[in-house]
Amino acid sequence: MTSASESSLPARPRLIATDLDGTLLRDDKTVSDRTVAALAAAEEAGIEVFFVTGRPARWMGIVSDHVHRHGLAICANGAVVVDLRGGGELVKVRGLDRSAAIDVVQALRDAAPGTVFAVETTGSFDYEPEYPPFINDPGAHVAPAEKLLQEAEDGAGDAVVKLLAHHPTLTPDGFLTLARTAAGQLASFTRSSPTALLEISGLGVSKASTLALCCAERGISSDEVVAFGDMPNDVEMLAWAGTSYAMGNAHPDVIAAASGRTVANNEDGVAVIIEQLVARVRARKPDPRQ
Repeated sequence: MTSASESSLPARPRLIATDLDGTLLRDDKTVSDRTVAALAAAEEAGIEVFFVTGRPARWMGIVSDHVHRHGLAICANGAVVVDLRGGGELVKVRGLDRSAAIDVVQALRDAAPGTVFAVETTGSFDYEPEYPPFINDPGAHVAPAEKLLQEAEDGAGDAVVKLLAHHPTLTPDGFLTLARTAAGQLASFTRSSPTALLEISGLGVSKASTLALCCAERGISSDEVVAFGDMPNDVEMLAWAGTSYAMGNAHPDVIAAASGRTVANNEDGVAVIIEQLVARVRARKPDPRQ
């Protein structure tokens, strides 16, 4: 597979937006030496790098050493922007309204009996008793989703950044299609897991929409952005960016949305393209000795 042709690369990229799992990270969840070097080279060449992930902010330690000038990352599929240099401070939160989340729970219980839920907030991860034990968190609250989502009487409480829905028998893509049909008017639905696990955000909240906000604050247009991804939660971001790459291991919907392809995450597909971008930027810079 050809990673990229010279003609497909943007002339003046200003920002690289990359997913993490299945994209920047190898399958063992490490960042290769080649990728570390490529990220540093991009920043040195004046190209900002944003990590844009479905991960919660508390799972960003794996890449916090590799942020450079701005230190920001977009997490929870666009629900939060976190300052990795500032001790994990949340600088932007785009939450899911609790009443809308309760309506989603009811809609999915009706459309897909057997669905179980978890609630990700800015300060906790709580789940229903039947929710698969993906994470063993002794501090979690375990209760029906409706109770977990109930607003405190004084309106206090952490913002809900993601509602997760798991089904034990449906196919991942089938569950996503069913959920969007049943409750797409209430929230944004996507997925990044190989299992039937949906990630539900506030209506209009996505990696793409939050990345667009961050770029607008910097005066960066979509044409100046290069994006990378591998799963359905990357589709909108790849379609929005002026130049985008599906990984060699990408979901078919991602391949259809991206403008180009690179090799798989285990082959450092992001680094391969960044190296080409940096080489082009350096070639265009005038020689200060002349």
